[in-house]
Amino acid sequence: MHLKTQNFSTLIVRTAAVTFFSAASLCLSAQTPAASQTVKPLDLKASLMAPVDLSRPADLNYSSSAGAEETAAATSFDFRAAETQPPPRRRYGHTNYSDRMHNPDGSKKYTFAVGGGFDIPTGTTAKDLTVNWHFQVAGSYNLNKKFGVQLEYNYDKFNDSSSNLNRQYNRYNALGLENQDGTPVDFSGLDGTTHVWSLTLNPRYTFYQGDAMGAYVIGGGGFYRKVSNFTLPQQGVYCDFYGFCYSFTQNQVFDHYSNNSGGLNGGVGFTYRLSRFASENLYAEARYVWVNNQPSANSVNGLYPENNKRTGYFPITVGLRF
Repeated sequence: MHLKTQNFSTLIVRTAAVTFFSAASLCLSAQTPAASQTVKPLDLKASLMAPVDLSRPADLNYSSSAGAEETAAATSFDFRAAETQPPPRRRYGHTNYSDRMHNPDGSKKYTFAVGGGFDIPTGTTAKDLTVNWHFQVAGSYNLNKKFGVQLEYNYDKFNDSSSNLNRQYNRYNALGLENQDGTPVDFSGLDGTTHVWSLTLNPRYTFYQGDAMGAYVIGGGGFYRKVSNFTLPQQGVYCDFYGFCYSFTQNQVFDHYSNNSGGLNGGVGFTYRLSRFASENLYAEARYVWVNNQPSANSVNGLYPENNKRTGYFPITVGLRF
């Protein structure tokens, strides 16, 4: 009982102390005057409506790239004085490459060609001549990418057929020719060749041209010279620088016939461009050539009338045009 009375007394004392200090604090606060602070309210509308001061401060120094003339021109510029009509529209078209060496469409005015191949006799010519080789060189003047005119030199070589040589062998033996010692001439080993060289003018038209492949037709005419040579094996002696001599046998021409005439040709060709950005291209073409050969005074006594026959053949050519 005594313990409970003591605890209760302690609680009363502590409560009284807390109350006393709280009352003292309130008294001190009431006696200290509060600092007066006046806050001016912000007037946003008045700030926005205030005029802007654009005057230049006296202490502001700077340099401008615009001079007095530019400033005056900018001040006096009047948009109403500008043109009311827009400038004319620029016309665009194909690029014009025209100069000494090129046409307006970019094609070369001058091209050259070199080629070769073989010849195939046809018709009555096939009875007298056999297949052999062919050579061609040409130069062209081109008006545009499609049309050009080509000047050509062609050399077409043929061998005489065995039947043709046999006929000619009998003709020679029938002449009864003799050597200086009175012995008959031996025509054993008779051989013969025929060639036709020509100079022609040929228009060329390209009817198709892709990125790489192309196709054209070509044809024309000109001068043709047909020449036939007959040979016999002859013995010869060759001596070298050291005085040693050697005997040899070679064919030598002993009889010759020629015939000049006009002729025509025509055919088709194909091209393959070596590069998309280059003008050089490979070409392959096949033509038919017809030469209007007529009897000539060069065929003495009709000894070789075959040289006067009309000539027909197919030259097949592969080459480079640049």
